[in-house]
Amino acid sequence: MLNSADRIRTTHVGSLPRTDELIRANARRARGEISESDFQAVLTESVDDVVEKQVEWGIDVVNDGEYGHAMASDVDYGAWWHYSFARTGGLETVDNTSFQEILKTPGNGRYNSFAVRRDWNRFADFYESINLGNDPDGEFPIATGPLTYQGQDAVATDINNLRAAVEKNAASEAFIASLSPGSASRIGNHHYATDEEFIYAWADVLHEEYKAITDAGFIVQLDDPSIAEAWDQLTPEPTIEEYLRFNQLAIEAANYALRGIPEEQVRFHLCWGSWHGPHTTDIEIKHLIDSLFTINAGAYVFEAANVRHAHEWKDWEGVDLPDGKLVIPGVVSHSTNVVEHPELVAQRIEQYASVLGKENVIAGTDCGLGGRLHPQVAEAKLKSLTEGARIATERLY
Repeated sequence: MLNSADRIRTTHVGSLPRTDELIRANARRARGEISESDFQAVLTESVDDVVEKQVEWGIDVVNDGEYGHAMASDVDYGAWWHYSFARTGGLETVDNTSFQEILKTPGNGRYNSFAVRRDWNRFADFYESINLGNDPDGEFPIATGPLTYQGQDAVATDINNLRAAVEKNAASEAFIASLSPGSASRIGNHHYATDEEFIYAWADVLHEEYKAITDAGFIVQLDDPSIAEAWDQLTPEPTIEEYLRFNQLAIEAANYALRGIPEEQVRFHLCWGSWHGPHTTDIEIKHLIDSLFTINAGAYVFEAANVRHAHEWKDWEGVDLPDGKLVIPGVVSHSTNVVEHPELVAQRIEQYASVLGKENVIAGTDCGLGGRLHPQVAEAKLKSLTEGARIATERLY
């Protein structure tokens, strides 16, 4: 995994805006209006185009824009998660069951629905006004039988499209994003006897995807907002110690899913959710840093640019970064249309370099930009990211 030994390197979290052509093709595919070969041609061309653009913009560690995780509209907060449903056997939608209906019993020491979030209740009128206070994620499946991985062809397509694009455009390094067991298991379960059995079943399923990605020579990025998000989905509000114990199962399942995979081929993505809301009840990262380092990854990607968490760089002062580990703080955010000035980006990079060492810091984004920002805005943010990294490099090296 590339570090910043000689200059500040850049990357992003994964999801990038889809082209209109790809969005239309996804919608037509879902309706059976396009042949599979025609759809695959659009997908392959789109991945090549998005890798070419990343290289052109100066992104060092690129990906496929998560284009293999289907989006049928230009606003989509769930493609990073929903893609897994089609790749997993043993799931079915029962009576149009929604996420809210699956996880709606508060006070049970387990995940509850978004509706119980303290932030969502504190700002209920706001969330209602943007229609997030109802059912933000639509229909969700329930496990009704043994989970099995059925995504071999889909992940092979992701790998082959990215490999061809990386080779054609001479990208330095590349990654593919994949769901974590902790986030995957936040759906209904009518089959497994315990939460532990369920999350480990997901770990077995996702291990196959991680192994396919890393065996192909790419980095796998585990997307796991559950590690931070769950804080606001437990009722009543837990103590920090109770919450860290709650998270332990998800961390152990993630490490089990990563068995046999070299740490230097793993990035772990932590965030507090992509929705555009107040986030006043987010847990502070200082409570999660020690837990992060117990996850078998070579790099840790986390939100650091949005106005709720930008101050938290100081929480890394005095942190003993394990040998060989890298940090990838977000220095531009997905949560605002305002494009960060390159000077601000450079200052944010320098803040993390000052406490963790410049060689250990790669500049990234808070979360995925696709489905959250207009393509023009996303492009401008990534260009500001690379320009800010150039400025920081001039000062630091």
